[in-house]
Amino acid sequence: MPAAKPSEVGIRRLPWPLRNREAAGAAATAKVPVRPLIRVLVWARRAVQTASLSLFLYLLVQTTFRGEFSASADTPVRLPWPVDLFLWFDPLVATMTLLATHTVYLGLAWALVTVALTVVFGRVFCGWLCPFGTIHHLVAWVWPNRARQGGERIEANKTRWWQRGKYYVMWAALGAAVFGSALGGLLDPICVAVRCIGLGVLPALQYLTVAFARAIARTNVASLQAASDSVQDALARAVWPADQAYFHQSWFVLVPFVAIVFMNRIVPRFWCRALCPLGAFLGTLARFSLFGMEKAHEKCTDCNKCLKHCQGGDSPQGGLKHRQDECHVCLNCEAACPEGVIRFRWMPNRASTRATPDLDRRTVLASAAAGAALVPALRLANWPGKAPRERVIRPPGAVEEHEFLGRCIRCGECMKVCPNNALHPALFEAGVEGLWTPILIPRIGYCEHSCVLCGQVCPTGAILKIDERQKLGIGQPPVRIGVAMYDLGRCLPWAMATPCIVCEEFCPTSPKAIWLEPSEVPRREDRAGPNGEPPAMTTVKLQRPHVDPTLCIGCGACEKACPVVDKPAIYVTSAGESRSRTNVILLEDRRYAS
Repeated sequence: MPAAKPSEVGIRRLPWPLRNREAAGAAATAKVPVRPLIRVLVWARRAVQTASLSLFLYLLVQTTFRGEFSASADTPVRLPWPVDLFLWFDPLVATMTLLATHTVYLGLAWALVTVALTVVFGRVFCGWLCPFGTIHHLVAWVWPNRARQGGERIEANKTRWWQRGKYYVMWAALGAAVFGSALGGLLDPICVAVRCIGLGVLPALQYLTVAFARAIARTNVASLQAASDSVQDALARAVWPADQAYFHQSWFVLVPFVAIVFMNRIVPRFWCRALCPLGAFLGTLARFSLFGMEKAHEKCTDCNKCLKHCQGGDSPQGGLKHRQDECHVCLNCEAACPEGVIRFRWMPNRASTRATPDLDRRTVLASAAAGAALVPALRLANWPGKAPRERVIRPPGAVEEHEFLGRCIRCGECMKVCPNNALHPALFEAGVEGLWTPILIPRIGYCEHSCVLCGQVCPTGAILKIDERQKLGIGQPPVRIGVAMYDLGRCLPWAMATPCIVCEEFCPTSPKAIWLEPSEVPRREDRAGPNGEPPAMTTVKLQRPHVDPTLCIGCGACEKACPVVDKPAIYVTSAGESRSRTNVILLEDRRYAS
């Protein structure tokens, strides 16, 4: 059988035993040695992957404030590292922000570097730099499916029809962005990695280490206890906060992450091949890359070594057109090929390459239309301007709700950095569109009076980078995220004639937003009379608390400190938030004027 011309290379191939065995034997005796440079590049790629993942994890654990706050606004508190660095280089995040808000936040301009790398080298970000992709690569290597070896592993690495799914996810995300919502952040790989590891994996590891330390403490072995205490102190200084981190609905964040990672035992890098919208975005750009694969099909002996080590499922084997949009440029195929069929080079011959995704045009249009239609459908069911959710309290500096949903990519950086564990991922408190956006839950933690760290780590401007003077209201109105209100039926001084001024003591504003009214109220004695008479009445001097809504900033310190343990007697609602012109209480108060 004569060798196929490049123009005749098709999708179907004959089984290996039916091909010209003499040609295969001749090719085997004339093997082309693997270029030493390619092995160096493979090891360089592994080193870059390791360094990139290490840097990502380091920045993630550094997204924890371990210092102290000053009462003075002239002493700014900032993190020493750009912890949102990887999000700056995410072109999908930049594109969604541009489409949703018609602006690009300054830091996201770095995404052009990733675009340039892709146009020159192809999807090197996926194969070399993406920390989430490296996690999948690492898991598939450390925890392989022993049943999937040899032929089954080769079969799992073949190009599949469902790999086009990530392109439909990308078009749906961009369609939603056009209509003003950054819903695509739910599946952006960098956002998923920050959110799942920062809000799920690290708190779970902290819980396990603390439980292990308690088990060691029960052994009463002094040396073991001392070693355990040293380890706990080191972890609290370098990895996680001193107190156990807790995040509302973190199971809903962690379980999908575990499921996605587990899929690597079935299909290597399943997320990257099937679901990743950033990979699809870069694959679309990779069609213009100057560096790529070139294949000499006539030399192929069907050993399938290239396919066995393929990371992208991009058909590196001879006889098939290479899927340039799926290639991660891992270089494993060239390093494994003993016949020299595969070569990566500048300006390669594209005769055996399919550069564009194999997509159904109508499905692409339907995906983009579905993403666009999803936004008004969700907002009509939860219109913030018409019916604000009273417990949806956004971080200080958050922009107006519609713009907030257009900018927030659900990365979780603000929740991770919050020093009092006050910010948590929303489930459906803010509607379906608000899934995993940050909300303040004061019963768990309050907003530190002079803290502006959440705005410092927000990469898209959903939370503005305000400073301490702006937040505290020095020379201007303070930033309000809500107002505290009393449930008088549960308040100890009001309902039970019991002295309590905890809320007033913890109020951080100056002058205090909670003021006390001296009162004398009747109260029954604790005991009945000697002959069974009803308890006698007495008068008790109390200080009954009130809230001044013109001074309250909604920080939640009072709700956090309230001694009524199940449901607090004072609670914070979103009413009066600075970011909204409609969700207000006092329409004519000059101190609320913007």
